[in-house]
Amino acid sequence: MHDTNDTTALAHAILSHHAATFAGFAPEPVPAPTAQEPAYLAALQACSHLGFIAHDAECLARAWQARTLRTGAVQPELWPDDPQDFGLQPTPRTHQFAACPDSLGLYAVLPDAAWVGRMASAGVPTVQLRFKSNDAAAIAREVHAAVHAVQGTGALLFINDHWRMAIDAGAYGIHLGQEDLDALKADELQALRSSGLRLGVSTHGYAEMVRADAVGPSYIAMGAVFPTTLKKMATAPQGVGRLGVYARLMRHYPQVAIGGIGAEQFAQVLTTGVGSIAVVRALVNAADPEGAAAQLMQHMATT
Repeated sequence: MHDTNDTTALAHAILSHHAATFAGFAPEPVPAPTAQEPAYLAALQACSHLGFIAHDAECLARAWQARTLRTGAVQPELWPDDPQDFGLQPTPRTHQFAACPDSLGLYAVLPDAAWVGRMASAGVPTVQLRFKSNDAAAIAREVHAAVHAVQGTGALLFINDHWRMAIDAGAYGIHLGQEDLDALKADELQALRSSGLRLGVSTHGYAEMVRADAVGPSYIAMGAVFPTTLKKMATAPQGVGRLGVYARLMRHYPQVAIGGIGAEQFAQVLTTGVGSIAVVRALVNAADPEGAAAQLMQHMATT
C-alpha cells in the first residue's frame, strides 16, 4: 500500500511499473497542475517523465485521479484504460456517426482516383482518396472518379477532407484531421452526421482521442506509429507501446493504426488489437503494388 500523501513515491511507483512500455521518449516538462490531489500530481509527474506532452499528461493525470476516486485506490501498477475515467461517451453513444466494420483490414491511403481504382480492384478492403489540390473543380472530378472506381469492388471509400464533395458524390465516408474537425461549425457537423457518411478521425495522443470521441466517429485512426516522411508531424512517433494502451482505451471503436508501417512491422502492430493498418508508401512506392497489396493482406489474415 502506497502512502497517497507521498506524491514523489507514487510517481516513482508509476514509473517503475511502466517505464519499459514507454521506453525511448525524452522526458517532457511537467505542466502547471490544475488540481492538487496526490494521485493526480503523481501521475502528472510520472507521465511527463515518460515523455507524454503536456495535454496528454494532463489527460492521463485526470483519468488516474478519476479512477482513484471511483475505486478508492491509486493502483500505480495499472495503466488507466477505462473509458469512463477519461470522460468518454458511455455506449450506446448519444453522439454517433454511422457505423463501419469493426475491422477495416488493410487500409490504402492513395493520391488519386486511378490509384483508388487500382487498389480496390486488387481486393484492398478499405481505400482513402487523399487528393491534394487547390483547384475545386479538379478535386470534385477526382472525388467523383474515385466513387465510380470502387463500384463493384466491395472496397469502402473514404475521402480525405473534402466532405461536401464526398456527400455529393455518394462516398462511403470521410476522414478528417483534428484541425478539420475543430473547424466544423455545429450545423456543419450536424449536416455531416445526418448525411449518413462514416467519419474517421486522426488522433495523435490521449487529448485528441478524447476530443474525437465527443463527436462519436465511425473509427479512430491512431499514429503516427513509426517515423514517416510523408508529412511534417507535430507529434513524435507514438511507437507500439503507446499504440497498445491507446487501443485498450478506444476498444469500443474500430481502430486504424497509421504512420510509417511496412510489412515487417505488421505483426507487432496487430498484437495491439487494432483491426486495421493504413499504408501509403508500402503500396504507392512498391515495384508491384498489386503484389504488395496481396502480401500485406496475407500478413493481416495470418497474424
